[in-house]
Amino acid sequence: MSNSLFKKPVEIKISTVVAVSAILRTADGDAVEAALKQMTGGVEDFFEGDLAVIDVGDMNRGCGQIDWLATIALLKKFNLNPVAVRNATPDMIGEIQKHGLSLDSGKRDDAPAAAAAAPVPAPAPAPAPAAAPSAPAFAGTMIIDTPVRAGQRIYARGADLVVMAMVNNGAEIIADGSIHVYGALNGRALAGASGDARSRIFAQSMSPELVSIAGVYRTFEDGFPAEQARQPAQIRLLGDRLEIQSINSATRA
Repeated sequence: MSNSLFKKPVEIKISTVVAVSAILRTADGDAVEAALKQMTGGVEDFFEGDLAVIDVGDMNRGCGQIDWLATIALLKKFNLNPVAVRNATPDMIGEIQKHGLSLDSGKRDDAPAAAAAAPVPAPAPAPAPAAAPSAPAFAGTMIIDTPVRAGQRIYARGADLVVMAMVNNGAEIIADGSIHVYGALNGRALAGASGDARSRIFAQSMSPELVSIAGVYRTFEDGFPAEQARQPAQIRLLGDRLEIQSINSATRA
C-alpha cells in the first residue's frame, strides 16, 4: 500500500522567514527609486527575491498619498517581494488589502524584519529607580560547524551566529545578534536583523559580497577594501554608516 495514503493532505509547520523592512519616508516614487538605485549601485537583482515589509511609520502625513501599485512594482523591479505593510493608517487599509498585502502592526515580537524597532517594555507595576537601557535578550548562540554553500540561507533568530567554517559566494547568513565567522566570509552577512544597531560582523578572512547591520547595507561590487581584504576584520554601525575595522590594528575604511 502506498505511503501517500497515510500522509496528510496539508501540514502547517513553523518556518523561519526573514523579511527586509522597506521604510518609506515619502510618497514620491521618483525619489524612492533614486534612493534604491544609489543604495544598490543600480543592480536591480540586488536583493535576490527577499520578502519585504513596507513600513510607513516614518512618513510625513502631509507628503501625499502612496501609489501602492507603483510602489509594489518599484520594489519588485529591485527584486524585493512586498508581502505586508507596517504602521498603516486607517485610511490606507482598503488600498493595501486591495493589492493583496497583509497588515503588520509592528507589535509582534516575532515580526521578521531586518530593521524593525525593538518592542518597548511595559512599565513596572511598582516604582523603581530608572535604569539604563539594556541590550536585547538573545536566546543564545547558533553554531554552524560546516561550510555555508552557495544558495544556502541561515538565520539565527534571537541569537548570535557563529560559523566555524567558510561562507561561500552566493550564501547568506543572518542573525538578530552579531555574526562571527572563523573562516572566510565571501557571501552576504546581515547582523542585527531585528534592529539591534549594536550588533557587529566579525570574520577571520573578510571579503563579503554584501553586509548589513540593522538594515543599513553596503555592497562591494568593486571588491572589499584592499587593506582589509582577506584579513581578520570587523564591521560595525556608526550612525548611518558601516565602518570596517581591522581586528589587528586601528585601520578603518
